[in-house]
Amino acid sequence: TTSDWGALATELGGDKVSVYVATTAMQDVHRVDAKPSLVARARTADLIVATGAELEIGWLPVLVQESGNPHVQPGSPGYFEAAAQVRLLEVPTSFDRSLGDIHPQGNPHLQLDPHNIAVVAKALTARLAMLDAGNADYYQQRGSDFDVRWTQAIARWEQLAAPLKGIPVVVMHRDQAYLCHWLGLREVASIEPKPGVPPSAGYLGQLVSKLSASPPKLILLNAYNDAKAANWLSERVHVPVATLPFSVGGSTEAKDLFGLFDDTINRIQAAIQ
Repeated sequence: TTSDWGALATELGGDKVSVYVATTAMQDVHRVDAKPSLVARARTADLIVATGAELEIGWLPVLVQESGNPHVQPGSPGYFEAAAQVRLLEVPTSFDRSLGDIHPQGNPHLQLDPHNIAVVAKALTARLAMLDAGNADYYQQRGSDFDVRWTQAIARWEQLAAPLKGIPVVVMHRDQAYLCHWLGLREVASIEPKPGVPPSAGYLGQLVSKLSASPPKLILLNAYNDAKAANWLSERVHVPVATLPFSVGGSTEAKDLFGLFDDTINRIQAAIQ
Protein backbone atom coordinates (compact mmCIF):
# COMPACT_ATOMS: atom_id res chain seq x y z
CA THR A 1 0.00 0.00 0.00
CA THR A 2 2.93 2.41 0.57
CA SER A 3 6.32 3.00 -0.98
CA ASP A 4 8.03 1.95 2.27
CA TRP A 5 6.54 -1.54 2.23
CA GLY A 6 7.16 -1.69 -1.51
CA ALA A 7 10.83 -0.94 -0.90
CA LEU A 8 11.01 -3.55 1.86
CA ALA A 9 9.31 -6.20 -0.30
CA THR A 10 11.85 -5.46 -3.04
CA GLU A 11 14.76 -5.76 -0.59
CA LEU A 12 13.51 -9.13 0.64
CA GLY A 13 12.08 -10.54 -2.57
CA GLY A 14 14.72 -9.54 -5.10
CA ASP A 15 14.05 -10.93 -8.55
CA LYS A 16 11.48 -13.43 -7.24
CA VAL A 17 8.84 -10.75 -6.70
CA SER A 18 7.04 -8.21 -8.87
CA VAL A 19 6.16 -5.25 -6.65
CA TYR A 20 3.42 -2.71 -7.36
CA VAL A 21 2.89 0.22 -4.96
CA ALA A 22 -0.64 1.61 -4.67
CA THR A 23 0.35 5.09 -3.47
CA THR A 24 3.19 7.59 -3.72
CA ALA A 25 5.16 9.44 -1.07
CA MET A 26 3.34 12.64 -2.09
CA GLN A 27 -0.07 11.23 -1.12
CA ASP A 28 -1.87 11.17 2.20
CA VAL A 29 -2.40 7.41 2.56
CA HIS A 30 -5.47 8.02 4.70
CA ARG A 31 -7.21 9.38 1.62
CA VAL A 32 -6.86 7.28 -1.52
CA ASP A 33 -9.42 6.30 -4.14
CA ALA A 34 -9.99 2.58 -4.74
CA LYS A 35 -9.64 3.10 -8.49
CA PRO A 36 -10.40 0.32 -11.01
CA SER A 37 -6.69 0.11 -11.83
CA LEU A 38 -5.92 -0.71 -8.19
CA VAL A 39 -8.73 -3.28 -8.08
CA ALA A 40 -7.22 -4.93 -11.15
CA ARG A 41 -3.82 -5.13 -9.43
CA ALA A 42 -5.36 -6.65 -6.30
CA ARG A 43 -7.25 -9.17 -8.41
CA THR A 44 -4.00 -10.78 -9.59
CA ALA A 45 -1.89 -10.31 -6.43
CA ASP A 46 -0.43 -13.16 -4.38
CA LEU A 47 0.27 -10.85 -1.44
CA ILE A 48 -0.94 -7.49 -0.18
CA VAL A 49 1.40 -5.73 2.25
CA ALA A 50 -0.44 -3.04 4.19
CA THR A 51 0.40 -0.82 7.14
CA GLY A 52 -2.77 -1.78 8.97
CA ALA A 53 -4.08 -0.27 12.23
CA GLU A 54 -6.79 1.28 10.04
CA LEU A 55 -4.38 3.60 8.19
CA GLU A 56 -5.92 2.44 4.90
CA ILE A 57 -9.44 1.95 6.31
CA GLY A 58 -10.99 4.41 3.84
CA TRP A 59 -10.00 2.46 0.71
CA LEU A 60 -8.22 -0.87 1.21
CA PRO A 61 -11.20 -2.93 2.47
CA VAL A 62 -13.20 -1.86 -0.61
CA LEU A 63 -10.25 -2.63 -2.86
CA VAL A 64 -9.75 -6.11 -1.42
CA GLN A 65 -13.45 -6.94 -1.48
CA GLU A 66 -13.98 -5.75 -5.05
CA SER A 67 -10.93 -7.66 -6.25
CA GLY A 68 -12.71 -10.96 -5.56
CA ASN A 69 -9.27 -12.47 -4.95
CA PRO A 70 -9.56 -15.11 -2.19
CA HIS A 71 -5.78 -15.16 -1.66
CA VAL A 72 -5.53 -11.59 -0.34
CA GLN A 73 -8.55 -11.34 1.95
CA PRO A 74 -7.87 -10.35 5.60
CA GLY A 75 -7.02 -13.46 7.60
CA SER A 76 -5.51 -15.25 4.61
CA PRO A 77 -1.74 -15.82 4.16
CA GLY A 78 -1.77 -13.37 1.26
CA TYR A 79 -2.78 -10.44 3.47
CA PHE A 80 0.00 -8.97 5.64
CA GLU A 81 -0.20 -6.01 8.02
CA ALA A 82 2.97 -4.38 9.31
CA ALA A 83 1.23 -2.87 12.34
CA ALA A 84 0.32 -6.33 13.63
CA GLN A 85 4.04 -7.12 14.03
CA VAL A 86 5.05 -4.25 16.34
CA ARG A 87 3.95 -2.43 19.48
CA LEU A 88 2.17 0.75 18.44
CA LEU A 89 2.47 4.10 20.15
CA GLU A 90 -0.46 6.26 21.25
CA VAL A 91 -3.07 3.56 21.73
CA PRO A 92 -6.09 5.57 22.94
CA THR A 93 -7.76 4.69 26.23
CA SER A 94 -11.04 6.01 24.83
CA PHE A 95 -12.24 6.48 21.28
CA ASP A 96 -14.14 9.58 20.22
CA ARG A 97 -14.19 11.06 16.71
CA SER A 98 -14.49 14.53 18.23
CA LEU A 99 -10.80 14.12 19.13
CA GLY A 100 -9.88 14.11 15.43
CA ASP A 101 -8.40 11.40 13.24
CA ILE A 102 -7.75 8.96 16.08
CA HIS A 103 -6.85 5.34 15.32
CA PRO A 104 -8.34 2.93 17.91
CA GLN A 105 -5.48 0.42 17.59
CA GLY A 106 -2.76 3.06 17.99
CA ASN A 107 -0.68 5.34 15.80
CA PRO A 108 -0.17 3.55 12.46
CA HIS A 109 2.74 5.66 11.15
CA LEU A 110 5.27 3.13 12.38
CA GLN A 111 7.78 3.22 9.51
CA LEU A 112 9.83 6.13 10.85
CA ASP A 113 11.37 4.03 13.61
CA PRO A 114 13.93 1.76 11.92
CA HIS A 115 13.63 -0.76 14.75
CA ASN A 116 10.05 -1.32 13.61
CA ILE A 117 11.26 -1.88 10.04
CA ALA A 118 13.61 -4.60 11.35
CA VAL A 119 10.75 -6.44 13.08
CA VAL A 120 8.45 -6.14 10.07
CA ALA A 121 11.24 -7.38 7.77
CA LYS A 122 11.61 -10.61 9.73
CA ALA A 123 7.87 -11.28 9.64
CA LEU A 124 7.58 -10.40 5.95
CA THR A 125 10.53 -12.68 5.11
CA ALA A 126 8.73 -15.55 6.82
CA ARG A 127 5.51 -14.76 4.94
CA LEU A 128 7.26 -14.71 1.55
CA ALA A 129 8.96 -18.02 2.35
CA MET A 130 5.61 -19.55 3.30
CA LEU A 131 3.78 -18.31 0.20
CA ASP A 132 6.57 -19.31 -2.20
CA ALA A 133 8.07 -22.34 -0.45
CA GLY A 134 10.16 -23.31 -3.47
CA ASN A 135 12.19 -20.13 -3.00
CA ALA A 136 12.16 -20.10 0.82
CA ASP A 137 15.94 -20.33 1.13
CA TYR A 138 16.33 -17.39 -1.23
CA TYR A 139 14.04 -15.19 0.87
CA GLN A 140 15.67 -16.26 4.13
CA GLN A 141 19.11 -15.40 2.74
CA ARG A 142 17.98 -11.99 1.55
CA GLY A 143 16.24 -11.40 4.87
CA SER A 144 19.41 -12.25 6.79
CA ASP A 145 21.50 -10.00 4.55
CA PHE A 146 19.06 -7.11 4.97
CA ASP A 147 19.05 -7.59 8.75
CA VAL A 148 22.85 -7.33 8.95
CA ARG A 149 22.99 -4.20 6.78
CA TRP A 150 20.01 -2.64 8.58
CA THR A 151 21.44 -3.28 12.06
CA GLN A 152 24.69 -1.60 11.02
CA ALA A 153 22.77 1.33 9.55
CA ILE A 154 20.72 1.82 12.73
CA ALA A 155 23.90 2.02 14.79
CA ARG A 156 25.29 4.63 12.40
CA TRP A 157 22.08 6.69 12.38
CA GLU A 158 21.80 6.65 16.17
CA GLN A 159 25.39 7.80 16.55
CA LEU A 160 24.89 10.61 14.04
CA ALA A 161 21.60 11.71 15.61
CA ALA A 162 22.69 11.53 19.25
CA PRO A 163 23.07 15.34 19.51
CA LEU A 164 19.42 15.76 18.48
CA LYS A 165 18.09 14.14 21.64
CA GLY A 166 15.88 16.49 23.64
CA ILE A 167 15.63 19.30 21.08
CA PRO A 168 12.14 20.90 21.05
CA VAL A 169 10.21 20.59 17.80
CA VAL A 170 6.80 21.44 16.37
CA VAL A 171 5.13 18.75 14.27
CA MET A 172 2.43 18.98 11.63
CA HIS A 173 0.53 15.76 12.30
CA ARG A 174 0.83 12.70 14.53
CA ASP A 175 2.72 10.87 11.75
CA GLN A 176 6.04 12.13 13.19
CA ALA A 177 5.49 10.39 16.53
CA TYR A 178 7.71 7.37 15.86
CA LEU A 179 10.55 9.50 14.51
CA CYS A 180 10.42 11.75 17.57
CA HIS A 181 10.24 8.76 19.90
CA TRP A 182 13.22 7.08 18.23
CA LEU A 183 15.46 10.15 18.11
CA GLY A 184 14.32 11.56 21.45
CA LEU A 185 13.00 14.77 19.89
CA ARG A 186 10.70 16.68 22.25
CA GLU A 187 7.36 17.63 20.71
CA VAL A 188 6.18 20.94 22.13
CA ALA A 189 3.26 21.65 19.78
CA SER A 190 1.35 20.43 16.75
CA ILE A 191 0.21 22.64 13.88
CA GLU A 192 -2.98 20.56 13.68
CA PRO A 193 -5.15 21.29 16.75
CA LYS A 194 -6.44 17.72 16.50
CA PRO A 195 -5.10 14.92 14.28
CA GLY A 196 -6.35 15.45 10.72
CA VAL A 197 -8.00 18.80 11.52
CA PRO A 198 -6.57 21.84 9.66
CA PRO A 199 -5.54 24.74 11.92
CA SER A 200 -7.73 27.82 12.11
CA ALA A 201 -6.32 31.34 12.07
CA GLY A 202 -7.18 31.67 15.75
CA TYR A 203 -5.38 28.47 16.68
CA LEU A 204 -2.27 29.52 14.74
CA GLY A 205 -2.32 32.86 16.52
CA GLN A 206 -2.35 31.06 19.87
CA LEU A 207 0.58 28.93 18.70
CA VAL A 208 2.58 32.06 17.87
CA SER A 209 2.05 33.40 21.38
CA LYS A 210 2.97 30.09 22.99
CA LEU A 211 6.05 29.45 20.87
CA SER A 212 7.35 33.01 20.99
CA ALA A 213 7.63 32.68 24.76
CA SER A 214 9.47 29.35 24.46
CA PRO A 215 10.73 28.83 20.90
CA PRO A 216 11.34 25.36 19.48
CA LYS A 217 14.44 24.58 17.42
CA LEU A 218 12.57 23.25 14.42
CA ILE A 219 9.25 22.75 12.66
CA LEU A 220 8.95 19.29 11.09
CA LEU A 221 7.00 18.99 7.85
CA ASN A 222 6.47 16.00 5.57
CA ALA A 223 6.96 16.11 1.82
CA TYR A 224 3.26 15.43 1.18
CA ASN A 225 2.01 18.15 3.58
CA ASP A 226 0.74 21.54 2.48
CA ALA A 227 3.56 23.82 3.69
CA LYS A 228 1.47 26.98 4.00
CA ALA A 229 0.71 26.86 7.75
CA ALA A 230 4.21 25.68 8.67
CA ASN A 231 5.84 28.47 6.66
CA TRP A 232 3.46 31.06 8.14
CA LEU A 233 4.37 29.91 11.65
CA SER A 234 8.07 29.77 10.81
CA GLU A 235 8.13 33.41 9.71
CA ARG A 236 6.48 34.58 12.93
CA VAL A 237 8.43 32.58 15.50
CA HIS A 238 11.70 32.67 13.51
CA VAL A 239 12.20 28.91 13.52
CA PRO A 240 13.35 26.92 10.47
CA VAL A 241 11.20 24.31 8.74
CA ALA A 242 12.71 20.92 7.93
CA THR A 243 10.79 19.23 5.12
CA LEU A 244 11.33 15.50 5.56
CA PRO A 245 10.72 12.79 2.93
CA PHE A 246 8.52 10.76 5.34
CA SER A 247 8.39 7.85 2.87
CA VAL A 248 10.63 6.30 0.24
CA GLY A 249 10.37 8.60 -2.76
CA GLY A 250 9.60 11.67 -0.68
CA SER A 251 12.87 13.25 -1.82
CA THR A 252 15.42 12.57 -4.53
CA GLU A 253 17.79 11.19 -1.87
CA ALA A 254 15.21 8.82 -0.33
CA LYS A 255 15.42 6.26 -3.12
CA ASP A 256 15.17 3.28 -0.74
CA LEU A 257 14.75 2.64 2.98
CA PHE A 258 18.41 3.39 3.72
CA GLY A 259 18.19 6.66 1.82
CA LEU A 260 14.98 7.54 3.66
CA PHE A 261 16.70 7.59 7.05
CA ASP A 262 19.96 9.06 5.76
CA ASP A 263 18.07 11.98 4.24
CA THR A 264 15.73 12.44 7.22
CA ILE A 265 18.62 12.83 9.67
CA ASN A 266 20.62 14.99 7.26
CA ARG A 267 17.69 17.37 6.75
CA ILE A 268 17.03 17.75 10.48
CA GLN A 269 20.70 18.43 11.20
CA ALA A 270 21.03 20.89 8.32
CA ALA A 271 17.98 22.85 9.45
CA ILE A 272 19.26 23.43 12.99
CA GLN A 273 22.85 24.39 12.07
